[in-house]
Amino acid sequence: MTCFVRGIISKIQAPAPKIPRGYLGKTMSHTRIHKLALTTMALAVTALSASPTSAQYPGLGDPGASTGATGTGAGLVPVESSVDGGQIPIGATAQVVVRFRNEGGQPVQTGVIQLYPSSTVSATVASNQCEAEELPSGAECAIALSVKGLQAGPWRAEMLMAHSGRTRLVTATLSGSVESTGDASSKLTSDIETIPDELDFGDLTSSQTLVEPIILRNITSVPIEISNIYIDSAESGGYKLNTACEKLQAGQACIATVSWSPKLEGRSSGVLVIEHDGPAGLSSVSLEGEFTPNSVEEAEVFPRAVPGKGLLVASQTDIDFGDDVATASAITVSLVNAGDTAVNIKDIRLSSSDNGIGFKEEGCTTQTTLEPIEACPLTITWSPTRVGNVFDDIQVIHDGARGILVLPIRGEASGTVSQDQKAINLSESITGEPEDFTSGIDPAEANDVAAQQQRAAQSNAARANAAPSQQNIAGVLDGYKITSFAPTRAIINGPGGSRLVYNSEEVVLGGIPWFVVIQKNGIEFLHKQQRILLLFDRSLSSINRVQASSNTDDDSSSSSSSSLSSGTSDEI
Repeated sequence: MTCFVRGIISKIQAPAPKIPRGYLGKTMSHTRIHKLALTTMALAVTALSASPTSAQYPGLGDPGASTGATGTGAGLVPVESSVDGGQIPIGATAQVVVRFRNEGGQPVQTGVIQLYPSSTVSATVASNQCEAEELPSGAECAIALSVKGLQAGPWRAEMLMAHSGRTRLVTATLSGSVESTGDASSKLTSDIETIPDELDFGDLTSSQTLVEPIILRNITSVPIEISNIYIDSAESGGYKLNTACEKLQAGQACIATVSWSPKLEGRSSGVLVIEHDGPAGLSSVSLEGEFTPNSVEEAEVFPRAVPGKGLLVASQTDIDFGDDVATASAITVSLVNAGDTAVNIKDIRLSSSDNGIGFKEEGCTTQTTLEPIEACPLTITWSPTRVGNVFDDIQVIHDGARGILVLPIRGEASGTVSQDQKAINLSESITGEPEDFTSGIDPAEANDVAAQQQRAAQSNAARANAAPSQQNIAGVLDGYKITSFAPTRAIINGPGGSRLVYNSEEVVLGGIPWFVVIQKNGIEFLHKQQRILLLFDRSLSSINRVQASSNTDDDSSSSSSSSLSSGTSDEI
């Protein structure tokens, strides 16, 4: 202060400056100037002595801070204290930018940002440029906020941000309005928005289940907890709900699926009810649909292909043996997997069992697996047991589409085939010594017959060991029957006519050489490692045998048959 006073005194003692004569129309005297200076010095001294602390500058204070009336020493301040966010449509998101400037004398570092939006919007920080680095003195930075319109009406959001400046906290206000779209203004505003707000399944004509989603979204700025969600409808409506919605944060969404399987024809309706702890406390979605089923059509033999399932089809839609069937017959069909996955055949069965229809246990059998486009043969045989039409079906159970394949079997028989005349596959191997087939033969001829059997059996066994049979001959003798029968010889009738066969001798039937062994109940045919037994039908004895033998084409064979039948009637 002493230096300040001395400076003023030196200014007073200095010669007074010369003032032009014409300035203000008159001149001021030197004595008056000195009086004015002394008065000014006295006022200055009085002011300094009255507030000595104000005259001192704090050495540890903020050099950038100012005590002026403008109040710009707060450090970080908003460029605009109130930001106009404009109009935002319901459901849309707008980006609002808030700028800040460092008006302090030192760099400022920003901290946590907190947002307080109104219930009509939700706000989040989309981009924060102020946190990248310290903001130098006089510089500006920007923060972008994403504001989403939730409900129609005005909106307001307060923004608080901490910083390292003198005031430690800076605020900014954002405001605007939310516009309604379409007819939203005419609908009741709820805390949970449902998309869609009405669920219409439309017109259902087929017997299937429809599934539609419903999105639940929290359109408030506070979390909402869903306490209960259910469908209120009649039991015959066929509505079912599946959801895991429990708690929704602000702006968060979840999904609920509604399935519809109507039980009655006509129109059905229901309501999806959502109970929650929001201000409204309740939301709802109306459900409706109409079921008008088509008329039922006759099922086709082969179903349509289904993705992810095997499809078993046959080369024929039915099995028809035709008319005038009097002998054993067989038809083979192919079962094909026309699907895109494997098919496992679980069982094959017939609807009836007393009409002479059967199937061979070869090709398509139980536990057969068919890969896509793979096939197997199924052989159906028929030896009529009565004259007339046959109506039967073969059922193939599988794990493909529909699960069952049914093939109708039709035919008309003009004669019957005794089941006792069918060829029976006894064994596929011949081991050990030949059996004794001389029982019932005259003792005088027994040695001779036994020797012949021994030699023929050994010869057949040698051929079997040298070259095992690779041909399936189980069905070669199907259709042959014994018309005349004796201990040492017999007559058989088949597709090639009648043949006279002798015990322990070879005969060619169906292009295959057979070793013949006549037993008490029939004839055993041996070929390499296979044994086929042809039984004698006792219904052909006496008069029936004579009638059967008279049907042969060879006259000599017919006379032989008569003599054999008459000579063996006592034996039979």
